[in-house]
Amino acid sequence: MRSTTTLVLALLVLLLAGFIAGCASTPPANGSISVIRQQVNISSNGLSYPAYLAYPSASGRYPAIVLIHSFNGLEPGYRTMVDRFAAEGYVVIAPQWQTFAQQPSDDVVEGVIRNSITYLRGRSEVNASHLGLTGFCAGGRYTMLFAPQVKDLGSAVAWYGFPYSTGFANQTAPVAYIDDLDIPILIIHGSRDAASNVTDIYRYTGTLDSAGKYFELKVYQGQPHGFMIAQGELSESFIAKNAFQEMIDFFDRTLI
Repeated sequence: MRSTTTLVLALLVLLLAGFIAGCASTPPANGSISVIRQQVNISSNGLSYPAYLAYPSASGRYPAIVLIHSFNGLEPGYRTMVDRFAAEGYVVIAPQWQTFAQQPSDDVVEGVIRNSITYLRGRSEVNASHLGLTGFCAGGRYTMLFAPQVKDLGSAVAWYGFPYSTGFANQTAPVAYIDDLDIPILIIHGSRDAASNVTDIYRYTGTLDSAGKYFELKVYQGQPHGFMIAQGELSESFIAKNAFQEMIDFFDRTLI
């Protein structure tokens, strides 16, 4: 009887440990902060969008970031990135903006971004005066498009975006909103991006400069489109790690 009781207790301990591991983790990168991870939902335009959330486990109020994934969806690599982001002292949410349409109109994605911000503002871990936006590929275009329009933001990072694209519904290109941009923006790109030619990025940043808008540009020689994600996972290359740190350093400097 005693051996049976001991076995049951051991199983309960293992189950409890597994449950705890699903809620918190030690970051796999160089961040030293343990994080809590959750699957949450964002309500936008009467629809419920699943989103991945991670934040530091230590009590406090942290700057918060909305992360917009690429056209390929919320791949495992983005979840890993969100975890590492949180390990650097940020609350990060990544909404699945393609939940109801693979190619939604810009106003649909704008609603998801704005409602993600509203959600973050309602969380006790968030310092609501320090909010940022970042996005990759199509998410990079959305970052360029909405950084000038969503006035709750303090800064933004656009990864291999499309400043002259009118999107899936042939709407407005991000370059049209340059005059409305009043926050710092970092643009990260690869010199061999076949989907979004780097010459368009140079042209776009030239227009930003002529308009007196603050930007920083980091171009990685030889890198293709989407170089942060390799076969669905977060790349562990030197360049990917360096680019991630560039983003962290930028937000550390601008979300103050």
